[in-house]
Amino acid sequence: MDFSLSEEQRMIYEYGQNLSKTYDRKHWMEHAERCAFPEDMYQQVATDGFVGVMVPEAYGGSGLGMMEMGLLNEGLAEAGIPLLTLVIGATMGLSLISTYGTEEQKQKYLPDACAGKTRFCFAITEPNAGTNTIRTATNAVATPDGRFKINGAKTFITDASDADYMIVVTRTTSQDEAKRSTDGFTLFIVDCKAKGLETHPIPVSIKIPEVQCSVFYDDVDVGPEDVLGEVDKGFKVLFDAINPERILVGFICAGLGRYAMGRAVEYANDRVVFDRPIGAYQALQHPLAKAKTEIEMAALISRKAAWMFDKGEPCGAESNMAKFAASEAACHAVDASLQCFGGNGFTTEYGIFDIYPMARLLKTIPLNNEMILNYIGEYVLGMPRSY
Repeated sequence: MDFSLSEEQRMIYEYGQNLSKTYDRKHWMEHAERCAFPEDMYQQVATDGFVGVMVPEAYGGSGLGMMEMGLLNEGLAEAGIPLLTLVIGATMGLSLISTYGTEEQKQKYLPDACAGKTRFCFAITEPNAGTNTIRTATNAVATPDGRFKINGAKTFITDASDADYMIVVTRTTSQDEAKRSTDGFTLFIVDCKAKGLETHPIPVSIKIPEVQCSVFYDDVDVGPEDVLGEVDKGFKVLFDAINPERILVGFICAGLGRYAMGRAVEYANDRVVFDRPIGAYQALQHPLAKAKTEIEMAALISRKAAWMFDKGEPCGAESNMAKFAASEAACHAVDASLQCFGGNGFTTEYGIFDIYPMARLLKTIPLNNEMILNYIGEYVLGMPRSY
């Protein structure tokens, strides 16, 4: 593995700093305060060609890989302007259509999405299933005319109220009737304005621009042309969305950690107490040094996971370790940074504490760190199943 970045990769990584000259942390926070998606910022990202990083050039994308998408998200987070929609819509949505979609689906959805004209969300989590996706209850029942009716509910679906399309995870064969628990899943591309589909915002305490929603399906009509992949064989499609999501969380957390520490180091070098900069005191210096080490280690495992993904190698272990290591490191980095600011860290003016909620959120989503450790214990270490 080559640890150096190509000129193109370096440009992608630095894009966040360039974008922040126009759409800075203040702009991001203004939208986060209102839980309003930064349409202008997202459109600029699309115009600059970064929404379709992983989409083939033939459909309006850049034809690049997970490493480049990771570097894009890391750079945006390091500039203090992370966009979860680039993980959920641009990666989980568009890359799945690129891989599993029919030619008609690719032509219909990808060019407009890459251009920022439309957005995708991903509907998987359910009120009574949570991390136990096997228990998915949202069902799509076949009708005599060869179509399907979707019924059920999803929760904590990011950007569902503003997106144009959603990829919905359903069961077309119940778990009781399926030969294997992973059989019977089908993914559909659904118009967010379809009859029978309702979205309701979920008020959350964390300040992020993307709205969280509950989604309800009441006989939502879809046809075979809306199936992403194959009927009853959607678990493979779904599984291919899981590792990218965890890899990108690793990149985002590394960026958030560096952003917080950058602010802290600047403050610690300028703030003078007892006739010297507070950065000279080991009580502040050592926690930041430790956090820096943790962040860089997490960034390395995230890049390794992306490198393996792009090579087509199994990367479940690395993807999960990247998500765990980076989310833990980001929280440590923000906490150490916050301590440098003392009381000032809790003021709106300095804008340090507002980094923490998102970093903490990423210990819980897209999969909580306890389940990540369960995976590592069982599938990496070979220990008995613990749940």
